[in-house]
Amino acid sequence: MLPGRTSASAASSPVPKRPRGPIGLDDGVPPAPPPSRRRLVVVGGVAAGLSAALRARRLDPDLDVAVFERTGYCAYSACGLPYLVGGAIADHRALVARTPADLAKEGVTVALRHEVTGIDLAAGRVRVRDLDGGTERSEPFDALLLATGGRARIPFPGMDLPGAFHVRTVEDGLAISAFVTAEAPARAVIAGGGYIGLEMAEALAARGLAVTVVEMLPHVLPLVDGDIAAGVEAELARHGVDVRTATRVEAVEGDGRVRRVVLAGADGGGGDDVLDADLVIVGVGISPDSSLAAECDVPLGVRGAVAVDGGMRTGVEGVWAAGDCAETRHLLHGRPAYVPLGTTANKQGRVAGATIAGRDETFFGVVGTAALKVFDRQVARTGLSELEAGDAGLEAVAATIVHRSRAGYYPGATPLQVKLVAERRSGRLLGAQLAGTEGAPLRVDVVAGALHAGATVADLAAFDLAYAPPFAPVWDPLLIAAREVQRLV
Repeated sequence: MLPGRTSASAASSPVPKRPRGPIGLDDGVPPAPPPSRRRLVVVGGVAAGLSAALRARRLDPDLDVAVFERTGYCAYSACGLPYLVGGAIADHRALVARTPADLAKEGVTVALRHEVTGIDLAAGRVRVRDLDGGTERSEPFDALLLATGGRARIPFPGMDLPGAFHVRTVEDGLAISAFVTAEAPARAVIAGGGYIGLEMAEALAARGLAVTVVEMLPHVLPLVDGDIAAGVEAELARHGVDVRTATRVEAVEGDGRVRRVVLAGADGGGGDDVLDADLVIVGVGISPDSSLAAECDVPLGVRGAVAVDGGMRTGVEGVWAAGDCAETRHLLHGRPAYVPLGTTANKQGRVAGATIAGRDETFFGVVGTAALKVFDRQVARTGLSELEAGDAGLEAVAATIVHRSRAGYYPGATPLQVKLVAERRSGRLLGAQLAGTEGAPLRVDVVAGALHAGATVADLAAFDLAYAPPFAPVWDPLLIAAREVQRLV
């Protein structure tokens, strides 16, 4: 059976009962009346949480499912926030897949603006604060899913000033858009040159701002190698975005609102500089929001994410975790990894929901496939970069080629850059990175499938890929790159 396939066989065992232990909630919190049937409480109502809640409910219609989400929206796409800010999406409601009313029709109760502030494993109860009403109550559970997501990093002071923003929630996107409309800022500084940072650079440039991106590493997009990132930096410069690499934001400063950003060399040396700024966006990555798990002694794993098995069970009976708060397994090196992507969260949530309902299913892991658009340039990656392969202790070889995206005689053909990484001697395919104006995301999916199947570069070179002049040359760029890497293994 190929990795990623799941078993649909049902198990007869009920939802595992929680352990008994010394951890308790504060006294004085009024308890909710116990339900008459088994109850699943889900902490977090976005990708992983709602995928799990809906799957568990569909597989076990007798399960009582309650979801607590601390923001004002559930089931939304955080990946769409830059396009909301940039104006490509006019209405934020387009980012919301389901409302609490929709979910209630499927037997899932969702309480928005309700934050779980404590867990009592011994009593099987969570403490919930109503953020609007200011009241607290205790809610019972038989099974508990932690889907608390990720926490935006705050690596420097000044983020409490008006005009400084993170990009994590619908409220964040609405606040940034409203600020740009009301305050008409002229200059924006974006701390972090990853996916969100570069998408926000394009969005703010579309709103007429002068944008500077500050990245502390040697190049933007740290999840690709430098030769692929160089083309992205050139595209940013072509559209007027100032890119500062090997540079770190030290502080955001102002006089009642953002006025400037203080920079320093990423090595901690001198060379302090100051950028005038009316708006600051921080996109330096996220950390797993695993504080609730840590407080009740649920074991943590890589990078502080909640440790889970293939069924998304934690080290505590009756407690599951999924999404950006949980670790996963990387298929290329077989070790636990932290890969906070929406695709990963949704799939983990489905598996968690199935195992909560008594099914025998497994989330086998990821290869880290992702894509983005930076102005007119597409970038896609999967598997391990050359740097990541070395960090994982794998002896790797790599080749980069540039070939036409279509048949050379067909109008619109453009250069497509393809980099393939493989394991020396075995020839096992380890990863791919693609960049160009068309064809990168769909081709990277071909490589992702090959990685899941454990293919070698020789296998990839023999793939029977589609050919038609408007879409691809007779020798697809992937096949040409695979032949180049074959010479090196």
